[in-house]
Amino acid sequence: MGKTKIAITLDSEYIGELDRLVEENYFQNRSQAICESVREKLARMKRSRLSMECAKLDPKFEKAMAEEGLAEDVSQWPEY
Repeated sequence: MGKTKIAITLDSEYIGELDRLVEENYFQNRSQAICESVREKLARMKRSRLSMECAKLDPKFEKAMAEEGLAEDVSQWPEY
């Protein structure tokens, strides 16, 4: 994946925390810290969206859909 340089503006308290983490060798530099933070936040947002969509599902309907036709198909499966 290619990288693109951008400019951002942060509160000085966040910059101080970033610099502390770099000094304590949690990250190699500010860019790495910010990149990992953005990646983690985006992943968390995707998981929460998936959870919200899954919460909309009706468990009884989903189970019925999963089991639909299963009884008929089982008799056609080969023996192992």
